[in-house]
Amino acid sequence: MKRKDFISIMGASGIGAITFPTFIACQNEVKSNPLFFKISLAQWSYHKAFRGGTSPYEFARMASELGFEGLEYVNQLYSDVMKSTDKSAAISAFVEKNNMLAAQYGLQNVLVMIDSEGDLSSSDETLRLQAIDNHKRWIDAASAMGCSAVRLNLFGEKDPEKWIENSIISLSELSDHAAPQKINVIVENHGRLSSNIPFLMRAINGTAKSNCGTLPDFGNFCIADEGYGSIFDGSCSEVYDPYQGVSEMMPKAFGVSAKTNDFNSEGQETTLDYTRLLSLVKEAGYTGFVGVEYEGNRLSETDGIVATKKLLEKVGALISV
Repeated sequence: MKRKDFISIMGASGIGAITFPTFIACQNEVKSNPLFFKISLAQWSYHKAFRGGTSPYEFARMASELGFEGLEYVNQLYSDVMKSTDKSAAISAFVEKNNMLAAQYGLQNVLVMIDSEGDLSSSDETLRLQAIDNHKRWIDAASAMGCSAVRLNLFGEKDPEKWIENSIISLSELSDHAAPQKINVIVENHGRLSSNIPFLMRAINGTAKSNCGTLPDFGNFCIADEGYGSIFDGSCSEVYDPYQGVSEMMPKAFGVSAKTNDFNSEGQETTLDYTRLLSLVKEAGYTGFVGVEYEGNRLSETDGIVATKKLLEKVGALISV
């Protein structure tokens, strides 16, 4: 879909104008929720704060203060881990500390988003095998944290057929590693070929692994060759229809990412129709966590997170009946 066609669709909708320790805490009883889903906070929503000096280990406290149930960690925000010369020991410490904090605030660890650990779709076998080994350590960490999933990226190859072939091989090995630990291996539409959903689903389905699935992100549907640009500000030259994309990803979804950028005076996201999106999620029979991921600039990170949570609660209540 070209940029002009996407803008036309948005306008028509009436919105576009505007050794690890054992983890126990996640077994805590979850409070009753009238929505058909639970709400978690994606740590990326606070990436500016964490990159600006706030310790990422404040994440559980910050999420608790805003009334969230679940936590979605982003490994790249932990410089003490990513820059460590002893990665295994650093990951072990990461697990122990975050388990303690999640238990302290009564929150559930939901998933770990894995970035900067190598290209799983690379045609360079040496690089790809190293990436697989790197990701296995985080799968083990997610298991020790009581998470249900890890989110991977599929980068490293531009040719679609080679990308699909390499992705299937990597995902299959990682899914086999994760299965005994009851961890789902999920892929987010994260730009380039991974946001071209027919290609992505060929890779996911090609594994034939029951624990290999998707993390539909409402806003990540830029499929431009250069891999840059946003559907929110029109800077992406080619966009895959977000509603079609979410619909196609939901049958294999083990998580959902509620991406937002800005809001109008009524609290609606100004680019995406959240009623339509959450209806697609509900129609798929999904009842798990929906993660808040605010990426806008007009509001502060906290205000944007709160606005996204309120939007999910408002729309979710209307369609949960």
